Amino acid sequence: MITINSTLISGAGAIPALAPVLAGRQRVLLLSDANIIKLEETQQIVALLRNEGRDVYIIDSVPAEPSQHDVANIVRELPDRTIDIVVGIGGGSVLDVAKLLSVLCAPESKSLEALLAGEKPTHRVTSLLIPTTAGTGSEATPNAILAIPEQSTKVGIISPVLLPDYVALLPELTTSMPAHIASSTGIDALCHLLECYTSTVANPVSDNVALTGLYKLLRNIDVAVSEPHNLNARLEMLWASYYGGAAIAHAGTHLVHALSYPLGGKYHLPHGVANAILLAPCMKVVRPHAVEKFARVWDLIPGADTALSDDEKSHALVAYLADLVKRLNLPDNLETMGVPRSDISSLSDAALNVKRLMNNAPCTVSHDEVQGIYHTLFPKN
Repeated sequence: MITINSTLISGAGAIPALAPVLAGRQRVLLLSDANIIKLEETQQIVALLRNEGRDVYIIDSVPAEPSQHDVANIVRELPDRTIDIVVGIGGGSVLDVAKLLSVLCAPESKSLEALLAGEKPTHRVTSLLIPTTAGTGSEATPNAILAIPEQSTKVGIISPVLLPDYVALLPELTTSMPAHIASSTGIDALCHLLECYTSTVANPVSDNVALTGLYKLLRNIDVAVSEPHNLNARLEMLWASYYGGAAIAHAGTHLVHALSYPLGGKYHLPHGVANAILLAPCMKVVRPHAVEKFARVWDLIPGADTALSDDEKSHALVAYLADLVKRLNLPDNLETMGVPRSDISSLSDAALNVKRLMNNAPCTVSHDEVQGIYHTLFPKN
């Protein structure tokens, strides 16, 4: 079990509270992307970073679904790796890259190639992560995920050393998220929470944070999507996402993420969208092996009929998940996303090869069963 020692700062209007984190740190590396860097709130943080004559080096070109080549290019861009603090402002891709840079900029750091080969990092420089989407929970996980184009999949570099020193949950930074991003990232958080709660390595700690996160998410996701300037709903979603990351740190995802990775690695489907398409079909397979836990999650849904039997609740939860994806206007099939039906077998091979996640599933699935799940994601002819 991993101990999370990050200091958290949260709430609307909390940007000035970042100042003490920067005290005595003169060389700052800021990672973001081309859209987030333009936000008024991001520029307020940039101004704060530049106070007291700090040297701030900004990289605002972190791509969505970054590959190992993207990270290697960023390392080559750095004029000097003598950094006092790495700050990441953005979605999960930016935060994952920021975590990796906090390790790669450490004195006597291991190379990216060594990390990808399975060597574990031992040191990092101080890091501050500020999520601008409420979904990945990267700010609370020991994981950094990179696409490996040559293998049409993704890999995770995993170590407690990647966990940040500071996390800031600032709802103002999420208000510019368009509805489809708020929806897909919210479903990503839901997958983290539900998969970790039903994982074979679930434990009292992961169950506690997963249920807390699910309580917040199920009460706020619709409002957060439909009312982008509702700072309370957006903050609750940030916390739900954080708890999802904490659940990953203490347990682990399984079926949805294992089947999602090849879709992101080969077809570059946005991670939250791929998860949304897979959520209900995968949970339908998991349901018989997690009836009591599904029933407990059903009871967290506002207005849910709690008089149902556990078995009825578990079926109702699967139906609710399918309806939620539809209600949030997210895709429900792969054909519309440009994935050919003829690739189902190779997708299944790649998914089953994500053994780190497949081993967490509460049920064993065969190649035929994985193909069966993928088949449901195409329209019936």
